Amino acid sequence: MAASVFVFAAALWQLCHGVMSAPAPDQNQQPLSLHGTPPSIAPTTPEKTQAQAQARKLHGRFLHVTDFHPDEFYKVHSSTAADRACHSGSGPAGTYGAETSDCDAPIALVDATFDWIKDSGLRDEIDFVIWTGDSARHDSDEDVPRSTSQVLGTNRLLADKFAETFSDGKGLSVPVIPTFGNNDILPHNVLMPGPNKWLAHYADIWRKFIPEEQHHSFEFGGWFYVEVIPNKLAVFSLNTLYFFDRNAAVDDCAQPSEPGFKHMEWLRVQLQYMRERGMKAILMGHVPPARTDSKTLWDETCWQKYTLWLQQYRDVVITGLYGHMNIDHFLLLDTKEINIKSVGAESEDDTTTVRENLDDELSIQSATDYLEELRDGWARLPKPELRGDGVEAGSGKGKKKKKKGKKGKKGKKDKNKKKLGGEWAERYNLAFVSPSIVPNYFPTLRVFDYNITGLENAVTWADYTTKNPSTMDASDVESEETAAAELELRDLHDVSDDDLPDFEAEKSKKKHKKGKGKKGRKGKKPKKGKDPNLVVPKPPAKSSPPGPAYSPQPLTLTGYKQYFANLTHINHLIAKQTNNLETEKWREGKHGDKKPKTKPKPRKFKFEVEYSTYDDKLYNLTDLTVKSFVDLAYRMGQTAKGKSAQLTLPGGDISNDLDDIDANAQELVELVQGGSSLDESDDIDDMVDSDSDDSDSKKSDSDDSIEAEKKKKGKKGKKDKKKKKKKNKAKKLNKTWLHFLKHAFVSTIDEEELKKQSS
Repeated sequence: MAASVFVFAAALWQLCHGVMSAPAPDQNQQPLSLHGTPPSIAPTTPEKTQAQAQARKLHGRFLHVTDFHPDEFYKVHSSTAADRACHSGSGPAGTYGAETSDCDAPIALVDATFDWIKDSGLRDEIDFVIWTGDSARHDSDEDVPRSTSQVLGTNRLLADKFAETFSDGKGLSVPVIPTFGNNDILPHNVLMPGPNKWLAHYADIWRKFIPEEQHHSFEFGGWFYVEVIPNKLAVFSLNTLYFFDRNAAVDDCAQPSEPGFKHMEWLRVQLQYMRERGMKAILMGHVPPARTDSKTLWDETCWQKYTLWLQQYRDVVITGLYGHMNIDHFLLLDTKEINIKSVGAESEDDTTTVRENLDDELSIQSATDYLEELRDGWARLPKPELRGDGVEAGSGKGKKKKKKGKKGKKGKKDKNKKKLGGEWAERYNLAFVSPSIVPNYFPTLRVFDYNITGLENAVTWADYTTKNPSTMDASDVESEETAAAELELRDLHDVSDDDLPDFEAEKSKKKHKKGKGKKGRKGKKPKKGKDPNLVVPKPPAKSSPPGPAYSPQPLTLTGYKQYFANLTHINHLIAKQTNNLETEKWREGKHGDKKPKTKPKPRKFKFEVEYSTYDDKLYNLTDLTVKSFVDLAYRMGQTAKGKSAQLTLPGGDISNDLDDIDANAQELVELVQGGSSLDESDDIDDMVDSDSDDSDSKKSDSDDSIEAEKKKKGKKGKKDKKKKKKKNKAKKLNKTWLHFLKHAFVSTIDEEELKKQSS
């Protein structure tokens, strides 16, 4: 047995080779010149390194950009019709793109975007760049089929643009972390297990961005990470194509032979490594873990493992950043939906919900339907409780609510708190899906801010000078390999059979938890159907404080500004706004396929702020912690028509606070078994609208009507005032949802049409 464990550990180390084996200083990208050769580094002393560090400072800001889809065949003033794709004919295709159409982006838009990043000064105000793929055009024109050279050519073009823009003459000044999308390969969506030619091509194209010691790992599976703040913060580039349900070349994340399984194992080991080093991590990829009651983008076993990993490493992971979908929204991953039975390779669980694939390319109508499904899920959220001393989640002003001494109020708050996973809503994980550069709506960039309190003088990535991995001698390599093997073996041995959840026993225990007088089991029964390949990571230590995803602290995301380029104005074409959402597979855009009478000269290209989370009064976010977004989702989940949505609250129960859940593996089951239902005693509190004052006012209104015979004056006005207050409240909740939809489509959809769709 010991020999087999060692063999497995050695094999796993091979796929992780170079990623976790190097000591801390060698975990970072090396600043490279534009020609891909390392700059010469003179020997330095600690004093010189410290002096260099003083020359650079962290800004507490980073850029996320996604889905360029550059098209070298784009023709200005061509037709946006499906059979033309802005390649031929005559029509309204603008200089910088055909906004709201399914045409891809002209190279002019790519050039203008990077010029603006430089000229606006943004490049000098950020610490790193996250670039989440799809850097090739769609295969949408039968007359101009894609080729390998074209796909790789536009990817190389963009890689060179990033290197040029974020270099200071000596090499890269900030790290750029790329990943590839489903359109960055041929045929699209299909990526074979590595090593393969595509991974080899991208290892070369991104040689400036992938740390040298991680090239082997990248060529094996397309994954790597970069310490963007050395010894403090890492960004993980995930190969989501191995999780993507539409990738016909792979199956799942449960079978050890599958690349998705190996990817998840690599991620688990690396997150454990981050924890042991006291570091935090941001995860990024192309295809997001989007999942509703009926649709999904990831294979279910991959979603289950990913969500479980995030839950167990919630002290490490800050957030996830994704692209692919082109619409601006966020995802709340509910750990109550984790079901270990559906994750194992030997699973025979038939209870797992079968979800359809989300459309590869969403029309406005299908995107709206998808967002409505997300909202349906948010309608079942428990109400977030107050922060600290009565400060309401999401209240940007730090407002305090008056305490109401109504009977049962405290008990209900405690129950909601448990359902959220404790004070910080640790039941949920958060992911952001950013809109794209390609103008399916308007071209968009997003700049995140994060807390750098205490890190103001931290050594930056560019100034972090280390021993060059190529000069390491044999003793260094042997030492690293030994350390790597020890970490793998320790990780495997630390998780014993007793640490793995026994779901059947736990379910039985929950069913009969009131039967204290019953005879207990004399001995442990063997656990059936447990997958020996499934290693459940250990959770944070019980004494550990919540991580930066949940509690404001250094490295917590504090907010973001969303920038967009209004191509309707910039292209200088007259828009005829339509009032119907397009349902066709191909969208011709807001200009239809009309031919402009003239060919106007475009205006100056620029990005402008679409919105900022700091001053958005309807979003009302204090920061980008999970609880802030649980509060926002809860508010958007409420309908404008009475309490219909609230009556379904919530979809399940978590019987213990996360502090208690993490005490041992038996309590972990409370979190991951899924499918738990309300106890009878919970029904009343769970079904009542969280704004219970409304029901009290109804009672008050009834009393007022009795008294009305004696005291007509004054009472009617008071009654009307209450009704008006309730109506305004409902209107405000609905307005937040409309506001969200407006931003989802980057302010390109008419408000009246959004109202129709959300009514």
